[in-house]
Amino acid sequence: MKILMIGTDKKIFEDGSEARQRMIEYGRLAEQLYIIVFTKRIKNLQRIALSENTFLYPTNSFSRWCYIFDAVKIAKKIIENSGGKFLITSQDPFEIGLAGWLVARKFKIPLQLQIHTDFLNSYFRQESFLNKIRVRLAKFLISRAACVRVVSERIKSSLNSNPPAGGQIPNSKISVLPIFIDAEKIKNAPIKTDLRRKYPQFDFIILTASRLTAEKNIGLAVEAMAEVIKDYPKIGLIIAGNGPEKENLESKISNLKINENIIIEDWADDLASYYKTADLFLLTSNYEGYGRTLIEAAVSGCRVISSDVGVADEILPKENIFEVGNKEQLKEKILKAVRGELKMPNTGYLAKMPTKEEYLRAYKKLWEDCGKTL
Repeated sequence: MKILMIGTDKKIFEDGSEARQRMIEYGRLAEQLYIIVFTKRIKNLQRIALSENTFLYPTNSFSRWCYIFDAVKIAKKIIENSGGKFLITSQDPFEIGLAGWLVARKFKIPLQLQIHTDFLNSYFRQESFLNKIRVRLAKFLISRAACVRVVSERIKSSLNSNPPAGGQIPNSKISVLPIFIDAEKIKNAPIKTDLRRKYPQFDFIILTASRLTAEKNIGLAVEAMAEVIKDYPKIGLIIAGNGPEKENLESKISNLKINENIIIEDWADDLASYYKTADLFLLTSNYEGYGRTLIEAAVSGCRVISSDVGVADEILPKENIFEVGNKEQLKEKILKAVRGELKMPNTGYLAKMPTKEEYLRAYKKLWEDCGKTL
């Protein structure tokens, strides 16, 4: 079976990137894999053969408003020129999902929608008017997809609790396949950066690592830290990441006069070292589909506190989880961690994490099962 994948991950165009290597591995699971990526017009960005049977196409769109139209146009040419049995997989149920559905409807081929975001969470809808439209679009598309892959039980539960207008989605149509994390690679990674040596002024180091965007709600961690520092002045928070909220976070830190205790670093490629040398990992997001850094920190042997999002309730003891946006609960859990009273993540979930070979087999089976629906 041939696979036509539509997504937005521009890192696939970077030679040697993890994203590109992942696509090459997916290509080995199919007769042929064609990947269309939403991109603006960039000089010298063109079709690339990633391997003998894996091909990458940029939309090279004039603007973001042309992404869907351009992706559909490329997809039609691929299917018309290639022939054979196809499955379309769209990497989200929004604009990308719409492009996939338009092509699937024209050629009467199965559509797999992948859902990586808990889009039915109220915080997602409140974030922007565009997100409100996306929720409506996703519900429309999900009821018309041949199958749906979600990355956590939380998202599956959300879909069952908030069915689209067409009615309840059959459980047979929804498959849970988390994001792959190479647990063994993380466990065996050497410590290149020791946070305790890098920041000897702190006797307890908290780490948070993510893109600095509004939904990550890192400002909540800053506010909680301002309270915790009153009792433990030698505690430090390291924020590893970049993004549009950086300036706002810097202003908040300065206004609270806690510059000595909170340090913002650029995103680190060596996060395994950070996890292994921090005393606590903190995730404060308003919503998550999965929560990759949470799992990576747990695999590294770091204690974790998380808002009630993504897979937090699958991997953490209840007392390690706080209500989204609740500063007082977060503060109390940090204090508990500093006093050495916080439990480690659940080993049962970590023990069941698949090897890469097992994961790829499961990924291929999702394609095969979905391809049989029409």
